[in-house]
Amino acid sequence: MQEFDNSEQEKIALEHQAAKLFMRWYEHDTGKRIRHLWHNRPNKPDVSCRLEGQRLDLEIAHLYGTEQEAMAILGRDLSELTRFELRNLVEKSKANQRLLVALNRILHNKSLKQYKTKRVWLVIRNAHPAWDKSQIAALQHCIDIPINHPFEQIWIVGDLEGQSGIVQLHPHEIKANGKS
Repeated sequence: MQEFDNSEQEKIALEHQAAKLFMRWYEHDTGKRIRHLWHNRPNKPDVSCRLEGQRLDLEIAHLYGTEQEAMAILGRDLSELTRFELRNLVEKSKANQRLLVALNRILHNKSLKQYKTKRVWLVIRNAHPAWDKSQIAALQHCIDIPINHPFEQIWIVGDLEGQSGIVQLHPHEIKANGKS
């Protein structure tokens, strides 16, 4: 049970870090005030805040690549087989292809969720050191955003530390609650 608690605490800490990085960049880029972060219970978006005084819910996801890459990035112990598979993955596939596959997988999985809230944005924090905001922005025309999803807007924090900024995915094509 203690291991679950630590895992859940780590997940919450990562979500809060991602939300804070996003909020800082969003306010910087738009000049719109976004404040007061709090965590929600399961079955709701992960965190909530106030955007210009109005409640805004944020669903947070982390972009790692593969499960093995996530373990490596998070500092988990990797078996020799996992290390071997990671070396093969890096050698056999281009970084942009892995980025696109991983991002499309997150978008598909998150599009299936439903929330009881008026406004929810998806914020994806890129945690993979081989990718950044510019690579994500350059691939926008290839990203497969599902037609029906619950998000008013979709944003990506360009890197783990948030140094490269944020990018909004296809703002003209985003469909809020299945509507254009």
